[in-house]
Parts: sequence; structure tokens; C-alpha cells
Amino acid sequence: MSPSLAWLMLVIAGVLDVGWAISMKYAEGYTRPGWSMASLVLLAAFVVLLGRALKVLEVGVAYSVWTGIGAAGTFIVGVALFGETLSAMKMIGIALVLTGIAALKLA
Repeated sequence: MSPSLAWLMLVIAGVLDVGWAISMKYAEGYTRPGWSMASLVLLAAFVVLLGRALKVLEVGVAYSVWTGIGAAGTFIVGVALFGETLSAMKMIGIALVLTGIAALKLA
């Protein structure tokens, strides 16, 4: 697998991680069967993609980028879907996470 494909798989895994976190919220403690199944499917999908990407990419960088995509994406979607609070400090924090991701990708 090429490094470009590995990076693409990593980014998709990060996006699926966001979907997984949101589906867990909707699953309400895994008491709603449809959302619970969606959560488990998304979990399996991102683990497979992350594992494949790690065949090519450095584990420290790849895991950090994946985690950052998941954290920043989940924060943004949480604000948009659930009306979670958005403050200047939180925006600075997310900007720092995204800056860190960019720095790791460029290194």
C-alpha cells in the first residue's frame, strides 16, 4: 500500500471515529438497538482502517492524527447537533489540536 492510500485510510478512520462517538450518544448507553448496531459497525470499520494504515505509517504519528481528527470532529459535531457549549477557550483548544495534526503530517 502506498503512503498516500494509508493517509487516506487514516483520515477516513478518523471521520468514522466521529460517527462512532455520535452514534454512541444516540445509542443512549446501548439501549437503542439501531444506534447500538451503527456504533458497533462504525467501531469495527475504523479499527480495520486504522490497522491497515498502521502497516505503512509510523504508529505515533498515525495514532495522534487519528485521535486528533476524532477529538476535533466530535467536538464540532457535538456543538452542531447537540448544542454543546462553544467558548473562545474551547475554540483555541481545537485550533491547537488541528495545528498539532498538521505539524505531525508535515514532519
